[in-house]
Amino acid sequence: MVASVLRPDRPILYGLVIESLLLDCVAVSSSAKASHLPREHRQAEYISLPVMDLAISKPLTLPCGLVLPNRLVKAAMAEQMTSASKHHLPDEAFDAVYQTWAKGGWGMILTGAVQIDPQFLNHPGDAALPSATPPTTLLTHSWHRWSSSARGTTSTTSAPPPPIPIMQLTHADRHSPAAGMGIGGTRSPCTQTLAASAVPVRLGSGWLAASVASAVFGTPRALGAPGETGAVAGRFAEAARVAAEAGWGGVEVLAGGGGLLATFLSAESNHRTDAYGGSARKRARMVVEVVEAIRKVTPEEGFCVGVKLDSADCQTGEAMEEAIEQIGAILEAGIDFLEISGGLYEDPWMMGGAGDEDEEETSAREAFFLDFARSIRGHFPSLTLMVTGGFRTRLGMEAAIAGGGTDGTSACDLVGIGRPAVLQPSAPRDVIFNPDVADEDARLREEKVEVPRWAKLSGIRAVGLGATSAWYSGQIRKLAKVK
Repeated sequence: MVASVLRPDRPILYGLVIESLLLDCVAVSSSAKASHLPREHRQAEYISLPVMDLAISKPLTLPCGLVLPNRLVKAAMAEQMTSASKHHLPDEAFDAVYQTWAKGGWGMILTGAVQIDPQFLNHPGDAALPSATPPTTLLTHSWHRWSSSARGTTSTTSAPPPPIPIMQLTHADRHSPAAGMGIGGTRSPCTQTLAASAVPVRLGSGWLAASVASAVFGTPRALGAPGETGAVAGRFAEAARVAAEAGWGGVEVLAGGGGLLATFLSAESNHRTDAYGGSARKRARMVVEVVEAIRKVTPEEGFCVGVKLDSADCQTGEAMEEAIEQIGAILEAGIDFLEISGGLYEDPWMMGGAGDEDEEETSAREAFFLDFARSIRGHFPSLTLMVTGGFRTRLGMEAAIAGGGTDGTSACDLVGIGRPAVLQPSAPRDVIFNPDVADEDARLREEKVEVPRWAKLSGIRAVGLGATSAWYSGQIRKLAKVK
């Protein structure tokens, strides 16, 4: 009975099973559980300081010369507000949303992922660099209006300094769903997805997860070298060039979250035997070439280039050693900052349900990311490091920046805030940096998104992520109506 539901000729029923999943597909490791976080982790104790004296409120100068007014970053969140009829360009809705965030007191604002190839989208509402049309002037104008909205304007002396807007760039690769499945996919079923190697997406255990992955994503085609690898790097560079021309403060290259670049970094998805596979450093070559291509076409000063990786890919000692080697290679290419995200720890199933954890659980979650970041900081003390995922309290954020470890060293330089930034777009101004809010009350909120029991039993773990992402994307669209 169930098998008949999963036939490709029944797209509507098929869509009911996986629609939420595809809104935010990520690679999920089955080896790590949030319940394994050590109980001895506790949030660092701090003597209450005036808000203006907190480390998180201090400016930060990036290697490229850009100065961020403070250390809080609105992390990348999928907006899903454009369409093919708009050439996947941002419109007035994007402007309204980013104007709202611009007034919130953030030090940096990251966009949702902008696809460098409109053939391969995660969602039909993704923003993307058009292939041929519209004319470059329209593209530049659209992106310039978007960057201006994200910067905002300082109209009064009491207003917070404007944030630095950064555009996140990615290639959806093997996570681009095919059209005709009843879920809004845009990729032609005749067009194979791309990846480092012909390794299919793994959505979970069991035949149901395998059937869904096969029908919706298929088996990807290994990217050819040097022609196709060079073309991909060129698309990243072209997007960055236009972003610089359009007034953006920089770009962030998404090399985590299961995207094309992530498939090169991971030994599980990279089985190549050429210059892009084998050792950890060789697997980082694609990311290095993307960064180098961007650097060739963008200003040396005043325009930053960042890279985002996932901590979910580094849960073993061997994986961590390889990640350190890859980070070293990427750093040599000339990046201004590295973002480490929570990866699967943002999954509400792994966390026991987003939005309903107690203070001890929040402290443990924050402490995990501090310890993880410190291991990277120990190898690269001069690297500007951003950590996203898990931070919900003023004291937890301060611990990350000011230093809450046993040796007193800081874990990172920037703290990324995702979901709470949607529910509280002015969180820095109204909560974290508000002197009238006591430390014990300076806590950001996050809504729990219920995942149907059938979805939990399906064996497709990423459904929880998709449902959560879909709900928060809906909240972002509501922000577009806030003036």
